[in-house]
Amino acid sequence: MSSATAGPDLIDQILRRDRLVVAGGLAFLAALAWGYIIHMSRTMSPVMPAGMAMPMAAEPDGPQLLWLVPMWVVMMVAMMIPSAAPMILLFAGVARQRRIRNVPSASAAVFTLGYLLVWALYATIAAVAQWELHRLALLSPAMAAASPLLAGGLLLLAGIYQWLPLKGACLSHCRSPLGFFTDHWREGRWGALLMGVEHGTYCVGCCWALMALLFVVGMMNLLWVVLIAAFVLVEKLLARGRLFWRISGGMLIACGLWMIVTGLG
Repeated sequence: MSSATAGPDLIDQILRRDRLVVAGGLAFLAALAWGYIIHMSRTMSPVMPAGMAMPMAAEPDGPQLLWLVPMWVVMMVAMMIPSAAPMILLFAGVARQRRIRNVPSASAAVFTLGYLLVWALYATIAAVAQWELHRLALLSPAMAAASPLLAGGLLLLAGIYQWLPLKGACLSHCRSPLGFFTDHWREGRWGALLMGVEHGTYCVGCCWALMALLFVVGMMNLLWVVLIAAFVLVEKLLARGRLFWRISGGMLIACGLWMIVTGLG
């Protein structure tokens, strides 16, 4: 084999190895997060196998809020890492090619950290919202909406947001990894972190309303956590994504209206 042939072959082997390492790391991280969720769903709700009754006092306090924040962070990691994997793997490949050409570049871990920082902020906001809703007695012991108006309103919000141009704009960035890096590439570790934050911002812009549906079905309800995570993944990977999110938006609106009408009846 000539050196001219060996060079590209060696680069391909290195890139494949790096992709496997990054994919393995993402799978391990997601498995840890899902393992935590499954463990909690089994140990904290013996009466409700599909969900989880949270051990919160009648008057929530600061320590309970501090416990809710990491719970939400782990839940967001479990739900979003699978759908973010294509973007992270592409970043790892591009960064590795640049390092081979002696262009300084950061590891995929830095990009992933930036991505997860944004979701950690969302998780903190969601935890505060859960804490406040519990204080107002708007959540059941299973941490699902106790008010039909609240549940129906959240379904309506999620459904309407599915139809908004902002949703489509954010989703287009999430569904086009190559286009994202072509338009937003930055050099170095700080650049990788900023790209991760930027992609995470688009991702939150795409999915925040869907994640809010956990207040309807019950936080840490294992079945619905899986279904919402799968919905997000399909929405990002499906070729005819625009039709999918419009149909799903109509279904959410219909469910929301039905819940409000029956609750008022």
